Amino acid sequence: MNQSDNEQRRRRIRSRPMRAQPSQGAGSMDVELATLIEEHLPLVKHVVFQVAVQFPRHVDRDELARAGALGLVEAARRYDEARGVPFERFAAQRIRGAILDAVRAADWAPRSLRTLARQLEQAEQQLAAELGRMPDRNEVAEALDMRRDELDQLQHRRFRSVVLNLEHATPHEGEKDLTLVDLLADEDSIEPSAELELRELHSYLRNAIRLLPDRHRLVVVGSFLEGRTSQELADFLGVTVSRISQLRSEALLLQEGIDAQYAGELSDPSGGSGRVARRKATFAEGIATASAFADRMEEINLIESDAPALTARMT
Repeated sequence: MNQSDNEQRRRRIRSRPMRAQPSQGAGSMDVELATLIEEHLPLVKHVVFQVAVQFPRHVDRDELARAGALGLVEAARRYDEARGVPFERFAAQRIRGAILDAVRAADWAPRSLRTLARQLEQAEQQLAAELGRMPDRNEVAEALDMRRDELDQLQHRRFRSVVLNLEHATPHEGEKDLTLVDLLADEDSIEPSAELELRELHSYLRNAIRLLPDRHRLVVVGSFLEGRTSQELADFLGVTVSRISQLRSEALLLQEGIDAQYAGELSDPSGGSGRVARRKATFAEGIATASAFADRMEEINLIESDAPALTARMT
């Protein structure tokens, strides 16, 4: 289809009286009207590019484009060729207005604050050009004919008026595709899901230690929780150091019992092929039934056992 045919079709569309139909969906839109809108969609991107330079970088350009597209639809429906205004010019004004209205509606800061913020930015840029460096606060306050405390209050209000998207990409040295979430996340804090997993693991560990025989439990508590040496534990139990090492190795059965809690179905203690296998299955089942799930989610001490008594008797 050549250019003259396009122009004729546009004139047919524009010559018909357009009725605003805000409640109708896209499916009921006139085919020729929809074609006119599609042909001028690049105009939306052009206007967004012009308008976006006036807004901070955190303003979502896609949101501006969506508002501009709605402005284009409204322009196509309300255009009247009899007024002698080209459609492109009429649509550009409607698109720009729709974008500005959308930004103002989403901005919770008063317009007076935005005006003062622009004056502040202009003063900083002008002073930087004159001085060849960034001005200090006293110089900016003098340029704006403000006291220092008034300037500080204005800057504080301006910073508070900026609303950032946590998924907004932020430039960072040596890193790419970083968002505000990555920069603001506290590396020392624990995610809620990780906290619950840790609580469950501590509960399994406490249950496993409670199920150990007395001597094995004392060796585990003394070695891993109290920091006792093998010689101290040997003197306390009246055995050799090598026996302490043997008890500690046997007590590591609790690790297999804890691992079994995350392996799916537990083995049937009565179905084992050997004494050791049945013993491990019985131990794992004991850990699983020692506490309910809700109890494991509570924050607890790692272990409540013979550790205090052991400490008192060894000091």
